[in-house]
This record gives sequence, structure tokens and C-alpha cells, in this order.
Amino acid sequence: MPVNELETNPATTEDLVREGYQTWGAVDAFEDMIGPFFYKKMDNGEFVSAFVSEDRHLNGGGKLHGGLLMSFADFAMFVIARDHLEGAAVTVGFNSEFVSGGEAGERIEASGEVTKATGSMLFVRGKIFCGDSTILTFSGILKKIRRR
Repeated sequence: MPVNELETNPATTEDLVREGYQTWGAVDAFEDMIGPFFYKKMDNGEFVSAFVSEDRHLNGGGKLHGGLLMSFADFAMFVIARDHLEGAAVTVGFNSEFVSGGEAGERIEASGEVTKATGSMLFVRGKIFCGDSTILTFSGILKKIRRR
């Protein structure tokens, strides 16, 4: 990998932390086991999610496992919708399309947008990518949970 690519696509968790990425802070046993997944609010107000892929994230064909990517997309939907959430929410709909394969040792990122926000529902779409290569596109619906 060329040196300049390493500088723009850090491939260690320490690089993400140094850049200001953070985790939710709350314990999520499943995400903690398969991650860690990180997020950061960029200067333009957009939220970006990221993780560093490892050999343990690969499927039998040597590419990033589809279940991992869908779990990361679900995490990213909540990050993308963060400014619209007023507490807890759950995923009630999720769609994904696999576009290409990801490798171990890469910085994997996700970004997107809230396409519609109602009183109780958020409609989100985004993509998972590595550099200029799209790995997966996704869309989903989050339902806000009202406390009684």
C-alpha cells in the first residue's frame, strides 16, 4: 500500500481515536464483540462511522463477512440519525445491497443521510465504503421509543 494511502486511510484503531472518533460509551455486548465501531461528527455536521477490519471479520472467501457489514450498517444508521434522536430507538426496517468485497487491514467507513423524519419514525440511507470503493449500500427505518 502506498504511504500516502496509509495517511488518508488509517488502518489502526489508534489512528481513529487520534482523529477524534469515539464509541457510544454504553455497553452493547454484540457490537463490542464484533467491533469496536466508532463515529465522529465532521466539521460539515455530517456523522461518519468507521472501524478497522481484521482477519476475524472475514468470511470463508477472504472478504468482509456480510453479517458484519449489515451490523455495521445498523450501527451507522443510528449514528447518521443521532441529531434526530431524542432517546431510545429501534430498527424496524433494514435493506442492504452488497456492491463489492472488503479486505482485512482497511479503514471501513459509513456515511449517509436522514431522508425523512416524522414524529416517531426516521428514514435513513447510506453506504459503507473503503476509500473510493463502495462495499454496501443500505436503507432503513428507525422507530423512536417513547417513555411512558
